[in-house]
Order: sequence, then structure tokens, then C-alpha cells
Amino acid sequence: MKILVINAGSSSLKYQLIDMNGEVLIAKGLCDRIGVPENSNIEHKAGDVKVAKDIPMPTHVEAFEAVIEALTTGEGKVIDDISEISAIGHRVVQGGNLYGESVLIDDKVLADIEQLAELAPLHNPAHALAMRACRKVFGENVPQVATFDTAFHQTMPEKAYMYGIPYEYYEKYAIRRYGAHGTSHRFVSGRLAELLGNKDLRVITCHLGNGCSISAVKNGECVDTSMGLTPLDGFMMGTRSGGLDPSVVTYIMEKDGTSPAEMNSILNKKSGLLGISGVSNDSRDVIAAGEAGNKRAKLAFEMQNYQIGKFVGSYAAAMGGVDAIVFTGGIGENESRARKYIANMTEFLGFTLDDEKNAIRGKEIEISTPDSKVKVWVIPTNEELLIARDTLAIVSK
Repeated sequence: MKILVINAGSSSLKYQLIDMNGEVLIAKGLCDRIGVPENSNIEHKAGDVKVAKDIPMPTHVEAFEAVIEALTTGEGKVIDDISEISAIGHRVVQGGNLYGESVLIDDKVLADIEQLAELAPLHNPAHALAMRACRKVFGENVPQVATFDTAFHQTMPEKAYMYGIPYEYYEKYAIRRYGAHGTSHRFVSGRLAELLGNKDLRVITCHLGNGCSISAVKNGECVDTSMGLTPLDGFMMGTRSGGLDPSVVTYIMEKDGTSPAEMNSILNKKSGLLGISGVSNDSRDVIAAGEAGNKRAKLAFEMQNYQIGKFVGSYAAAMGGVDAIVFTGGIGENESRARKYIANMTEFLGFTLDDEKNAIRGKEIEISTPDSKVKVWVIPTNEELLIARDTLAIVSK
């Protein structure tokens, strides 16, 4: 069975076609600048073949038509007809407290995704838009499945997801911790269980990239996570502030006359590594600048990783100990200096880092020494494969 996995944004559409017989990636690509027809384009890769083409894409409908054309014609052709695609799996950022697992998409699910747009205004409307466009292009008979980033975190107990504000706001507006990156946390914690041959583990999964989150996973279930009502909570990221004293927000707004929309932009797009370093939101640029003598860049690197180390320690306490720590995401998989900094803070938990193994980039590997009580792993995430697996399981029923 061939499954098409979709990750849609308001102006972009990432895709992967996966043959579930052996879980082989057949092709992948990106439609970019949807809605800007004069500049929109598609980049398609199938094996060693790479195809880039400018195609007018006023809407997601034209984007899906471009995907079909890339898959069925030209140098990047991998299938003869779209009838070979048995199902389509969609990544959805926010499922609220409505969805604790992946589901078959119908009109009610679509309406729910749109209703939850307040919690993910940049993502959920685009997901629903893409699903409707996908239905129009592929037809009603091709099953579509939604996999929610928040679903994995629905196992958190109330004491972990509730905020210390009047309870009425939870009742009226469902304000609580939802988390994010759940598909990634679920994939790497599940993969670790396979590698160690044991599901009864206390694992701290660190998804570190431009957006970052950490989860405490006990016996395969999430018991706590760093992101909150939105992906802004937790620790400092590329452009996000992470958690801070709420009075900082009101103080700045009162002093500068900043509007809620402006404050939202400051905290989400102008803070974090970018805001502290003044150099970049990219950790590679920040580290390079710090090593070249830029004190603010050095501070930004230390702040982020110091905060991560504190979360690791607190989640070990939340689970009554820890058996393994997993690094994933662009930074987690590739940045040995960040892993080393975090390890230096948390080695008291019962591990020693193997510096030679830690220097390896982007590969699945244990980077703790054999005698370590706590195992430390790097596991590249594969959210698309997990979405495809969920899609296969649901449509097979």
C-alpha cells in the first residue's frame, strides 16, 4: 500500500509518498508560496532525481495537482496513476482535548479542526483548507487520516496540564497545557523501546530545533511536556521566548503601549536565540558567533541549554527517576556542543557521555558509555513515517 503524507501550511505543502511494504520512501517534495501564483514553485525528489519547477498555485487545489503531476510524469515519475495511492495522512498541529489518537477524516473532524483554530491560528485553518483541497483533487473515495501533534500528550494527568489560574477559564475556554511535537516524541520514545527491547521505561525526549520541546514519557505514555496552551511555553527557542514571568508581558505593554498582537509577535518571532544574540535564530550561526567572541551569542547558547538541562532534571523528578534520555530534531540530532552542555548539567542522573560518539551527526546512536545507568541516545525523528503507520492501521480496519 502506498500512502501520501501531507504537512500543509498556509502557503506551503510538504509531502512524502511512502510504500508501506517495507516502509520505503518513494518520493518527497515541497510546494512553496501557494497563494502567490507568480512566485509559487514545487521541488520534487525521487531517489537521486531532483526536479524544481515554477508552477502557478493560487490555492492548495493547484498545489495538489502539481504534486500529482510530479509523481506521475517527467523525470521524477514514481507511479503511473493516482489510483496507486491508497490513502492520505495529514499532520494536524492542534487537536485540543477532543482527539487522543489519529482518526479518519470526515465532516465532523474537519469542523473540529477549524473550531480549534483559536489554539493554532497559523496551522489548523491551513490543515483544514488542505484537506478540503485534497478531497477535491483525489476524490471522496480516497480515505484521509488526521494525526494530531497534541494527541500524544492527552495522557498527561490533570496536575500536569492545568494552570494555576481560576478554574472557570478551563471550563469556559479550555485553557490548559496541550503541548506540541507529540508525533515526534511518540516516534522516538517508541523507537527507543524497540532498540532496548523494553516498553516499561522512564524516558525524557528532547525535540530540539528552531522550535523545541521536552516530554516525560513513562511506560510509553506522556506524563508531562514543556510546551503549553501554545508552542510558546517551555524554554527559549529560535525566536520564541519560552516561559517567563507573566508580569514581564504586562510591564512591557504598559511601558511601551504595546498591543496584544504586537506583544505576541515579540514573544513568538523576535525573542529566543534571535532576541538575545542579535545575530540569528539559527543555533549554528549563534554558536559560531559565540566562539568568535560575541558575548551575547555565547549568552544565548548558554541560556537555552541551561534551561533545557533544568527541564531534564525536573522531568526525572516527575517520573521518580529516568532510564533514558533521547535527543532528536535539527539541533538534537546534529549539535554535539548543545548535547555536551546539557550532559554536563545532568550527568548526576547516572551517565557519562562518550565524546567520540557524541561527535557523530544525524545518526541513530547511543552516545553514553556502556557502564552508564541512564542511556543517552540520538534518534532521528520520522514523523511522516508515524503518520503513514497510523493511516495504514486506520484504513486497514
